[in-house]
Order: sequence, then structure tokens, then C-alpha cells
Amino acid sequence: MRFSVYQESHIGGRKNNQDRMGYSFTRDALLLLVADGMGGHIMGEMAAQIAMQTIASLFQENATPYVKKPERFLEDSFFAAHREIHRYRAINNLPETPRTTIVACLIQHNNAMWAHCGDSRLYWMRQGQILARTRDHSRIETLIAQGKVDPSERDTHPDRNKLFNCLGAPNMPIVEISRRASLQAGDIMLLCSDGLWSVLPDHELAQRLHNNTIVRAVPELLTTATGIAGKTGDNVTALAMMWESSENLQGNSTITTHTLPVGSVTTTIQAPRHLDPEPVDTYNDSEIEKAIEEIRNAIDKSSRITSRN
Repeated sequence: MRFSVYQESHIGGRKNNQDRMGYSFTRDALLLLVADGMGGHIMGEMAAQIAMQTIASLFQENATPYVKKPERFLEDSFFAAHREIHRYRAINNLPETPRTTIVACLIQHNNAMWAHCGDSRLYWMRQGQILARTRDHSRIETLIAQGKVDPSERDTHPDRNKLFNCLGAPNMPIVEISRRASLQAGDIMLLCSDGLWSVLPDHELAQRLHNNTIVRAVPELLTTATGIAGKTGDNVTALAMMWESSENLQGNSTITTHTLPVGSVTTTIQAPRHLDPEPVDTYNDSEIEKAIEEIRNAIDKSSRITSRN
């Protein structure tokens, strides 16, 4: 595989950043992730962090060096993240469960597949055109699909921020999985939180990423979005990947994986390697303490990593 990747996150006008982002890759597989902790519930940043850690850890266990059943992996890893968030609530005796949106993209064998819960988005772009994007799991998108609301009301409708799907809710999440997409050299995958797409229109995202390298376009997009949103703006996060071939290498920003040994994993996500899928009520006291320590250590390590990579 040959690709370039860049990620960045801004706090915007909020007191803390509840967005999380990251990527992991082996010789033959690449995983991209963005999560947006939901601010209407307690500790959204923890839900986002746990989701990232859980999915990244399962990727490391399953990508040997590629994921054998990608659809099954995406669905099962989202369900596992959902359970881990609920376990965190139970261990810490929280009054409610933290919640987060999530979007993931798995690339291997020159094909991409993605999954999402909520309104964190993925865009598949080619030559400045959007070939596909995720459909938000929101009340407004449901009303538009039913023909009850005109698409022009997306930005003004009172239900535009109401989501019906996320990780950490009382019910199991609905994991929407894409078809497999065959990538061409120059294709771009953009994963982002609603702090970006709710401020800048889709066509502007596509054009800016087409007119510049992702290393320059992503920071400019985030700076523009935070400037427009102002002091009350949301966290803004974007992770972009450009697929490359030997003919269009971009230089030092290009990652080439064919020399990596089988079994090696490179990641920007600090994740516990072993996650027990059993419900929290099967744990004894020592196991609960161990689980808490794993989470604390992972969060401490993550907090020392800067937002820009």
C-alpha cells in the first residue's frame, strides 16, 4: 500500500475537545477512525476515547496482515466499543452512559469499506468530485428521506442536531456499512466531525482537497471552519487519506507499507491490546481494578500525544 495521511483537531469555542481521531496500519490494511463525543451527555470524550481504543485494539488483533472478513469486523468492533462504553459506566458508577458518534474506514486490497453511527462523516472524493458520503443518522435526514422536509432545511430545521444512533445509548447501535469501493490513485477519503461539515459545504471540502495536498488542505479547512463558527463553535476534526501509486508519490508524506514485516502494526491510537468481551457483572474485584488501570494508562498516554500528526 502507498498512501499519505494527515489529521488535525481544533477545540473551537468549547472548553474541552471531545473529538478523537487516529489511524492504524499493517503491511496490507489501513484503518481510519474519527469519533465525536456527544456533548449532551456526561463524559463524551471518554466514550470517544474508549471507542477508538477498542476498535484499534481489535484491528491489531485481526489484521494479520489484513482483515479476513471486513464487514463482520466493522460491525463486531462497533458493538464491542458500545459494550466497553457501558462497562466503563458500570465500573465507575456513572449516572448515565457516555455517548459518541463514530466513523471508520478500512482499506485493503485496493478496496475501501466504511461504517458509521451518528453524524460523523466520511467522504470519498475523486478529482474534486464526491463519489459517496455517509448519510447522517439524524432526525432531519430521516424527515428528508420521507419527503416531509425539503433538503434546503438541513441547516435551519429545529431537529437538525437530533441523532437516533450512536455508541453508548441504551439500545445496541445500528452499524451502517458501505459497499466495497475500488480505489484509484489520487482518491481521497475524508473523515470528519460535524464541527467541519456543518460549517463548510460539501463542494468546498472537495475542491480544497483537490486543489492542494492533504497536508496543506486539512489545516486550512479547520482554520476556516473555526473562524466562521467563532466563539460558540464546536470542536473541529478531520482525517484525510490520499491513495497513491508508484506514479504519483508525493514525497516525504507518503507511507509505503510493503516493507513492513508481517505482524507489525503502526498506530497513532494508544489502545489496550486485550479486551474482554464478557459483561461487567462477570468480573471479580481484581479484574475490575485491572480494567480501570488499563483505561487510565491508555488515556494518560493518549493525552500526551499532540492533536497534529
